[in-house]
Amino acid sequence: MAKSKAKSSSLPVNIGIPEKDRAAIAAGLNKLLADTYTLYLTTHNFHWNVTGPMFNTLHTMFMTQYTELWNAVDPIAERIRALGFPAAGSYGQFAGLSTVPDAPAKPPKAEDMIRILVEGHEAVARTARGIFPIVDKASDEPTADLLTQRLDIHEKTAWMLRSLLE
Repeated sequence: MAKSKAKSSSLPVNIGIPEKDRAAIAAGLNKLLADTYTLYLTTHNFHWNVTGPMFNTLHTMFMTQYTELWNAVDPIAERIRALGFPAAGSYGQFAGLSTVPDAPAKPPKAEDMIRILVEGHEAVARTARGIFPIVDKASDEPTADLLTQRLDIHEKTAWMLRSLLE
């Protein structure tokens, strides 16, 4: 009995967006994914390590924020996959792609945590906003919708955190 070779029947992605544009969008989304994951890790770190008079408020707030960030990574990664490209998924890849710095090795004071998170949310917002030109050019409405939702969350979160410092 002859063995038959299994053929890979990979179908090309044909969603009405040229491959070059899909690749550029996926590259931008991988940066957004890396930023989001890095900010998630920092926020979770701060949740564990916050101390001081604002402990209860910040501990609870940080948990809400890291949960939201955790829930955001999957839709971003799945959009990259829907465009036909692999999603980044290692610490090394995230470190190379992220514009959000890693959390400090020594936990900072509570107010510095807040400042770091404000800067992180603003960095993620800038990354998301930077993808819009290619998304608009390609008429990629699902990605535009995803980016709009992410921008709304990051801008509001930065505002709420910043308000704690006033």
